[in-house]
Amino acid sequence: MSCGLIADLIPELPLILASSSPRRRRILEGLDLEFVIDPPGTDENIDPGETPEDHVVRLAGEKAAEVARRYTEGTVLAADTIVLIDGVLLGKPSDPPDAVRMLHTISGRWHEVLTGVSVVRCSDGAVARGFERTKVLVRELTGSEIEGYVAGGEPLDKAGSYGIQECGAAVVSRVDGCFYNVVGLPVVRLSLLLKELRGQAR
Repeated sequence: MSCGLIADLIPELPLILASSSPRRRRILEGLDLEFVIDPPGTDENIDPGETPEDHVVRLAGEKAAEVARRYTEGTVLAADTIVLIDGVLLGKPSDPPDAVRMLHTISGRWHEVLTGVSVVRCSDGAVARGFERTKVLVRELTGSEIEGYVAGGEPLDKAGSYGIQECGAAVVSRVDGCFYNVVGLPVVRLSLLLKELRGQAR
């Protein structure tokens, strides 16, 4: 049985997760939500001149819109997460050497995690979108620690090349803001957007 805190805000069932991320799936499962998974095929390239905030909101919106076109009823949820340091966006690493490079870049430093979230009501196309920002401090990592972590494979499908909810918890010293944002789905932001969407007139 759902706890109701999020479930009661969903404007139209079913809830459709437009993502193949196992981390986002586990967050929704932890909220006792029933949902279906329908990943999009959206290109995640960065548009020239695009701010990080615009980037994550745009991509989340494009993902949600793509999947929403497949349904006549339901609420689509999509998200996009990046890591930002010194004005440079770090998405998912392209290969192990790229993951090593990213981890050296954030080692011993604060960085920001931005997640764009978009929810769409399929019956009429109503949309609510926004983003969450969290600051994260990574402890100083040795070269061998980085190589060993990357060799284990965990960083290869994660923005910034670490997973705070998994082995990557051992590299994070401090989190300033929403923990679930760093995992990939800011729950409070999601609830506010669902509430906004529910309030939109049909």
